[in-house]
Amino acid sequence: MVLVGVEIKETEVSDEDFAEMKGFVRDYLAASVESEDDGGRMRWYPWHSASYRFNHILNVVDLATDIAEAEGADVDVVRVAAVFHDVAKLEAEQDVHAEAGARVTREYLQSRGNYPESFIEEVCGAVVDHSYTGDLDDVSLESRCLIEADVLDKVGANGAVLMLLRMGYESRTHMDAAKMVDRVLQRAHDHTERVVSDTAESIAHQRIKRVKWLREWLEEEVSQMDAEGVTDR
Repeated sequence: MVLVGVEIKETEVSDEDFAEMKGFVRDYLAASVESEDDGGRMRWYPWHSASYRFNHILNVVDLATDIAEAEGADVDVVRVAAVFHDVAKLEAEQDVHAEAGARVTREYLQSRGNYPESFIEEVCGAVVDHSYTGDLDDVSLESRCLIEADVLDKVGANGAVLMLLRMGYESRTHMDAAKMVDRVLQRAHDHTERVVSDTAESIAHQRIKRVKWLREWLEEEVSQMDAEGVTDR
């Protein structure tokens, strides 16, 4: 809608409505695994649990909102898509979880509130697009903000800690810590090459800098411990 040359948004998502969406997604993720006696597909990794997945979603919501605000995207479309983007992650296979999540999103938005179909289409489109691996110039601005936020949550201090947690599952010792953090740095550089917005690039560089600091500290201190151990023998 346009009035005297000023665009008026037809859709406003209140804080109360958004809180209900977050509650729904949290409960949906928990319900996706509660009937699985063995913990389900890859649930022995902490980052495949319902609690980790929901925390990842909240991180992506914050990042995507910041990027959307700075880049001039429709913030309501972006943050609603962000909160639903992994809703089906724990019940669907990886290659179809985006489409499955879009179906859940559509059912929710059509059954609650009075959201225009155009808004629902934009949100569901971004949910589907979030697993897109091609050129980000080929998707909508709102989809791009979500994709950039999703990949950025996997780098930085958060990604480094998750990678260090993985050492125990791979029967590695602290001596491999720097090597594991190298994986995060490589992934961070790969993701940085994908993002296109100035805002996302700035966030990526900040996070890469933190990981580099962590890697330097690990390399220096672990090397010292190793040297002391050899000397004491």
